[in-house]
Amino acid sequence: MTAQVSALFDNIWENYLEVTPSAKKVHALLGSGNDVINDHVAYRTFNIEKVGLEKLAAHLINLGYKECGEYHFEAKKLYAKHFEHADATMPKVFISELLVEKFSEEVQSIIHKLVDQLPAEAVLADDFLFSGKNWDVSYEDYQTLLAESEYAAWMAAWGYRANHFTVSINHLENYSSIEAVNDAVKAGGFTLNSSGGEIKGDESVKLEQSSTMADVAPVSFSDQTVEIPSCFYEFAKRYPLENGELYTGFVAASADKIFESTNAAA
Repeated sequence: MTAQVSALFDNIWENYLEVTPSAKKVHALLGSGNDVINDHVAYRTFNIEKVGLEKLAAHLINLGYKECGEYHFEAKKLYAKHFEHADATMPKVFISELLVEKFSEEVQSIIHKLVDQLPAEAVLADDFLFSGKNWDVSYEDYQTLLAESEYAAWMAAWGYRANHFTVSINHLENYSSIEAVNDAVKAGGFTLNSSGGEIKGDESVKLEQSSTMADVAPVSFSDQTVEIPSCFYEFAKRYPLENGELYTGFVAASADKIFESTNAAA
């Protein structure tokens, strides 16, 4: 089973690198020639039954993952869950979904128009989690979504691929603090997400997170090709609970700011 999980994430990683070339450089920088343990991988979707959170999670549950926590993001109108595998070296997976009904009728109409284009069987396919954009969307519709929800616009443009991978700082050989990782990443010429501060969270909530700002990559919209923010790379340092085991959950207040790593640069 672990081999199947590894094979899935190898495919997800290669698909992610296609539009996030900086991740390969950051991976090499922090790994110093060694492989890097991924803390978690994140996905976005819509809370429409055909493509809802549970549909994505089914691919993971079939490989031995279990649901472990849920999160609410009132301002961004999102709901999320995270999943863990019995093998702790396999990445956790954080899946969020947009609460479509909380947006304007125009935005709801665009989103339903996208999802309607997706064949139901595509969601069941083994490659769904790295299948990308399964619909046509115009740049005009993308901009309409962007005006109300960066998250919705990103989904429309990029579809089903990892929104980000996350380096586990706890497993790095040459770095033990998030500050050292951030300094190395910035020295390497990469821009960090500074929304809410470069470091989100602290030891009191058992999790510190930081992330790069997303790369920019071309998207073929139905009417033109435009370069927009794609995916980013996150860094996470976890702290032990009273029982000595590392905290494995997420902190909604921090994740809220991490979502902004795909915002267009001001």
